[in-house]
Amino acid sequence: MATAGALVKSGIHAFGQTRLVTIFKIRELRQKILITILFLAIYRIGFHIPLPMINQLELAKSFSGGDEGIFGLISLFSGGNLSQSTIFGLGIMPYISASIIFQLLASVYPPLEKLQKEGESGRKKINEYTRYATVGICFVQAWFWVSYISSQGTLVIEGYSTFWYALSSIITMTVGTVFLMWLGEQIDEYGIGNGISLIIMAGIMARMPDATQSLLFERGHLRSSIFTLGGSGTGGDVGLEKILVLICLFVCVVVAVIAITKGQRRIPTQSAKHVRGRRVYGGTRQFLPLRVNQAGVMPIIFASSLLLIPVFFFKWVAQTFNWNWSYSLVNSFERQGYLYNVCYIVLIYFFCYFWTAITFNPKDMADNLKDYGSFIPGYRPGKRTADYLERVMTRITYVGAAFLAIVAIIPSLISSALEVNYTVASFYGGTGLLIVISVALDLVQKINSHLVMRNYPGLTDD
Repeated sequence: MATAGALVKSGIHAFGQTRLVTIFKIRELRQKILITILFLAIYRIGFHIPLPMINQLELAKSFSGGDEGIFGLISLFSGGNLSQSTIFGLGIMPYISASIIFQLLASVYPPLEKLQKEGESGRKKINEYTRYATVGICFVQAWFWVSYISSQGTLVIEGYSTFWYALSSIITMTVGTVFLMWLGEQIDEYGIGNGISLIIMAGIMARMPDATQSLLFERGHLRSSIFTLGGSGTGGDVGLEKILVLICLFVCVVVAVIAITKGQRRIPTQSAKHVRGRRVYGGTRQFLPLRVNQAGVMPIIFASSLLLIPVFFFKWVAQTFNWNWSYSLVNSFERQGYLYNVCYIVLIYFFCYFWTAITFNPKDMADNLKDYGSFIPGYRPGKRTADYLERVMTRITYVGAAFLAIVAIIPSLISSALEVNYTVASFYGGTGLLIVISVALDLVQKINSHLVMRNYPGLTDD
């Protein structure tokens, strides 16, 4: 009995000394985590401060139609809240757009390319240009949004439709995005993790409770249909089998996202031998890791953003000219539509290869291997090595693009097949889940680096 009691006691003690608890033993890491939580809490507080000129009740009613999905998708990627027109309504997307623009220009525009190669000073200069571009993009997007709201007479409170109130709203939304940009930079410097990504992740996770409530509850009470198979026979009810399918889908997508995100194609490399005196240096075998999903979630964000353009355009044509074919095209580009999904998949493949071609340069990688005295067995250094790396990356990018395409269209398929709200399906098996898991994996990796540096075991074993 004494031995059993000692084992139980030691087991409880071992359970108490979990890896999660060790995070708060390190003072520096504890401060970084608490600062990050504080900054995200400030973001969430500002998320609920509305613009003064907007009639929020009427705006909520107007979003019960088809535009809810469009603006909801924009808010999903930006971390903002256009559906309530808050001071953070534009979110962080203008800054992301400006960063992408300058990243693309740095690869094709010689002056920016020269700045990028200057090191830290050049990167600071590019970041300065990015901030200026963010302000310009914010003004344009806020002007479009305020103009749309002002054109809807019932959405603006009487007396607030003057030019100066509209201008103040545009400035307020611009300052809100600039503040979020600053907040993300403060998280990068004083907190832990990527600040911009964490803001987007916080915005997505904040929507999950509402999605769960709309799935399981009705008028403040738990749906009786979730305890029966098939519900009550109506499309709005959620039966037990739908709940089980969503749970299985959630688990499968989480496992798949982790596997693909951490998946690598390891290219074997070998360093050349050097003889110095009587000793032989080098000759060790290593590997060059190539990520399967090199582009991350950027192809989905680009594809989703581009697919918003035809929806807005055809709706404008239909409302202006009242052409029947415009209404049919609008219906075809709804998320559950076949044409929308086909275009979605094609654009995801295109942007996967496009983004990989920009971020991955096989020639530079082959030159770096040659400079460090390493080579890939069976391939001569230089052009042959660069061609081989490009061929391998082309093949694994196809697999990564296929995975992103499947994850992206899962919400549409589930929403149509199970007659579940698209918002629910998107959070529990789609792009939102992909972004959350990707950011969470990056956060865990950075926490692990702090723990391993101080001789603690990491949160995960790679």
